[in-house]
Amino acid sequence: MKARMRYYPIFVNLTGKKCLVVGAGQVGRRKIATLASCGAAETLVLDVADPGPEFDAIRSLPGVRFERRAFVAQDIAGRTLVIASTNDEELNWTISRLCAAQNILCNIVDQPEKCGFIVPAILSQGDLTVAVSTGGASPALARRIRQDLGDFFGSGYGALLILMSRLRPHIIGLGHGAEANAAVFRRLVNSDLLSALENKDLAAAKAVLLAELPPELHPLAGELLDGLY
Repeated sequence: MKARMRYYPIFVNLTGKKCLVVGAGQVGRRKIATLASCGAAETLVLDVADPGPEFDAIRSLPGVRFERRAFVAQDIAGRTLVIASTNDEELNWTISRLCAAQNILCNIVDQPEKCGFIVPAILSQGDLTVAVSTGGASPALARRIRQDLGDFFGSGYGALLILMSRLRPHIIGLGHGAEANAAVFRRLVNSDLLSALENKDLAAAKAVLLAELPPELHPLAGELLDGLY
């Protein structure tokens, strides 16, 4: 039996990059919104049909540019990422092959055999992103797993991540070295801090910080918790 291909998981920085989406239907609109939220400098959207009033909110997103016309091969030039969400099998294959020939990341919605990459089911809480993939075998199962993870990951994880991002430069700035810094981070994530943040108990969270942080950072304990909720 032929070994099944495995996908290499990756998070792509789209800041300043140009993307292309062919097809502005319901699924295409979701893809466009995600690209815009991830900072793509330009997302060119092509569709031969009028996308209707449902597209108005999408059209106003940063970097989104809509053109009502057919796709042509030159449209992929200079694009970092291409997504096709159409019902035209021939067009989908054309886009897939053109992108493969130019080493451009390409996703054909719900057709992994045509993809250079597949889009996982995503759970987001602030800067926390959890991606779930079934290798294209069952997007429905991936979505179910994402829902189950949503029940597991409460709001405390998002707050904890914000707090850790605030703490990081201060801890590194102490100059105690990587090993000592890692030990502080491990103590914090394995402490009762997550539980305190889940319960929005800032007094308990501050007590944990005072117990686990180096003394030099104690004066910052209250400030670090400001505005988490």
